Amino acid sequence: MAEISAERDGLVDGMPRDERGYWKPDTEIAPNPVFVWPPNPRAIATWVKDYIWPVNLMYMIVATVTFMFLTPEMARMKEFSAGWIAEVFIRNQVMLIALATVLHVRLWSNKAQGYQYKWSPTWMGKSKKFLWNDQVRDNVFWSVVSAGTIWTGFEAVMLWAYANGIIPFVNPREQPVWFLVILVLVPLWRDFHFYWAHRLLHVKFFYKIAHHVHHRNIDIGPWSGLSMHPIEHLLYYTCMLIHWVVASHPIHMMMNGQHATFAAILGHGGFDDFVIKDGVKVKSGASYYHSLHHRYFECNYGEMGMPFDYWFGTSHDGSPEARERMLARKREMHGS
Repeated sequence: MAEISAERDGLVDGMPRDERGYWKPDTEIAPNPVFVWPPNPRAIATWVKDYIWPVNLMYMIVATVTFMFLTPEMARMKEFSAGWIAEVFIRNQVMLIALATVLHVRLWSNKAQGYQYKWSPTWMGKSKKFLWNDQVRDNVFWSVVSAGTIWTGFEAVMLWAYANGIIPFVNPREQPVWFLVILVLVPLWRDFHFYWAHRLLHVKFFYKIAHHVHHRNIDIGPWSGLSMHPIEHLLYYTCMLIHWVVASHPIHMMMNGQHATFAAILGHGGFDDFVIKDGVKVKSGASYYHSLHHRYFECNYGEMGMPFDYWFGTSHDGSPEARERMLARKREMHGS
């Protein structure tokens, strides 16, 4: 990449950007080595370590703490009642709003690290395509009013089903290995489900009635992750329904729903790294791979945990060569 002028759009970060002001991280985008033949044990071991630590381990811990200390007693949930459902709703909304707000205020409102490790040269802004002509307000509305409500609706029905013995149940004391296996596989299941749900949403009918709301966001921020039409939220949270057929524990179900919620917020953060202080940074959990989908639409429908895009020829790694392949595919799909 050629380094652009420091004066252009105020991009004073000393990072090489292309002629349009976009920055590409040096990290190689490669498919999950578990699915590569012949197998490479060292690559698989590295992937497993990075898969567990630290992000997915945090999801496991948060789901466990949520169930143990922030969830009504199972006996109360044998019947639907406004009391315990409201408790779950408030708990979910507080977690959703807190995570998105902290990230948005630091990175987007206060611009605490400026353009450092920011992929796009622009910021969320005003446009008539958004509710109230404001991208942030629009995104907050869809995230809180629709996502938080529908997520809670799925969880409430699932908790009621667990409490009444309708869903196959795993007791972690009696089946600790199976409990841990399911816990570890939840994020991979989410990658599997997300790809196919997302591909369905790009069918013309579903795109026009629902998915276009999410794709109004080309420049993405933390609130953009869950900015979806309610129809899309209904499809998005069906990832939780697998627990009706696969023996599990409420912790697994909660982790599934929390992963869908929190990964969307983190994944749309817009910054590759968080700068803690000079010389100290940590990975943000944001997905550069998915940001390219928002920029180009017809690529990167999933993530590389389940590398369907790689297999089906729709993967884009941000390189000029991948961009040309993607543009050629779009010309085939849509004409000139």
